[in-house]
Amino acid sequence: MVTPAKAQQQQQLSGRPQGGASVSAQQSTAPGGSSSSVDVLNTTVQVQGSYIGSVPDTISGAVHLNLHDAIQRALKTNLGTVGASASQQQARGVRLASLSALLPSITGSISENVNRFDLQSEGLSASTFGGAGASFPTAVGPVHYYDAHAAVSEDLLDPAAVHNLRSARASENAALLNFKDARELVVYATAGTYLQLLATMAEVESERVQVDYAQASYKQAAAQNSVGTKSTVDTNKILIQLETEQQRLLSRQTDYEKQKMQLERIMGLPLGATVIIDETLPYTPQPPISLEDALQQAVANRADLQAAKAQLRAAEQTVKASKSEYLPTFALSGTYGIEGTNPNQGISVYTGVASLSIPIWQGGKAKADVVQANAAVAQRKAELADQQQVVELDVRNAYLDMETATKQVTVAIDNRKLALATLKQSQDRFAAGVTTSVEVVQAHETLASAEQDYISSLYSHNLAKVSLARAIGDAEHTIPDLLKGN
Repeated sequence: MVTPAKAQQQQQLSGRPQGGASVSAQQSTAPGGSSSSVDVLNTTVQVQGSYIGSVPDTISGAVHLNLHDAIQRALKTNLGTVGASASQQQARGVRLASLSALLPSITGSISENVNRFDLQSEGLSASTFGGAGASFPTAVGPVHYYDAHAAVSEDLLDPAAVHNLRSARASENAALLNFKDARELVVYATAGTYLQLLATMAEVESERVQVDYAQASYKQAAAQNSVGTKSTVDTNKILIQLETEQQRLLSRQTDYEKQKMQLERIMGLPLGATVIIDETLPYTPQPPISLEDALQQAVANRADLQAAKAQLRAAEQTVKASKSEYLPTFALSGTYGIEGTNPNQGISVYTGVASLSIPIWQGGKAKADVVQANAAVAQRKAELADQQQVVELDVRNAYLDMETATKQVTVAIDNRKLALATLKQSQDRFAAGVTTSVEVVQAHETLASAEQDYISSLYSHNLAKVSLARAIGDAEHTIPDLLKGN
């Protein structure tokens, strides 16, 4: 009996999750509000692929939202976790299929048979037996009998199947780690988008205050113009400033609605839902952590790094499985059953087979499988080395952003106070007639820039904390408490 060669399970060349889905922070240094504004670190969260989508949930009425609630909703409905969970289940199925190759196979069958045989077609006829066959029948039957059988088979020695199972277990572990990393990215995406929404909400409120300041300045100028103490030119300049601030307010409100819909998409709320934010953009110092400690925690915690290691182990086991195709396999099989004309009076029958299969020549199949498996190992070693650099880069970038943003918040707070005091002095000087509207307009612009710098710095500081939590692999446990005590 010749046993056909089994198809060897091969690994994909790359062990990284496919699809191009990602969540990352993008930084740039530019003037925060206007040409008179200081240079600040502008940070935004880029959410791509499945992490931007979700399975919409059904709600009734308004939704009161805080950061913790937003994250919990996203973890349940975001396509990033949904897809990673499906991949994990698929890997579990592959592991169970690999396990089944090493377990006994047991089948049972029951049949009732009725046969009638043509003896002439079997070469038996009256002429075969000469004169004694004068009464020889041409057919026999019908013959009626029952048959009940159980069959069992098992591969007792199959090195390739053993290594395939180990490879599948490593792949399942990698899928579990990728699922954990997907949850981290969903938390990161939700927190970053939520903080951006808080920043835009703060900008809307700040712009409303700027409109009120401009309205007060215009009211003052119009009153003085009506009694002839201020020129129409000065009054019109302040009116232009008022209308400019009103246009900015409309723009900020539009940005807020768009960002709210993006957050709704990420966390599975229907678009256009009534969302009430229960928090404001806070400032709380980051607990002290050294760069060395952050790097050590990242190496220990980052699920994507651990997944890359598991994918390498899976590929290495596939190499061993491919090399095992050169080795013999040993299998046992047997049947036991009852046969007879009556189910209650059957006779037991059985068979037993022990087979040793020794591969002699397979047309180079084993060598081809080894070459493919080695290619996957080389690729995954390179990906692991690269992932180690990615993790370190994430930590160092987040740490630098944290230090810079902390200093920028301190400067922005001072500038904000000075800009507000300058505006009040300019309004008093304008009312006293010792300056023109140009100074008031410039003071308005300076205050608007200072407010924008302050909000941008707060947002960058909070996002840097979020990025650092993600970089060290502890986002799901750390970020939900980020705004507590606000």
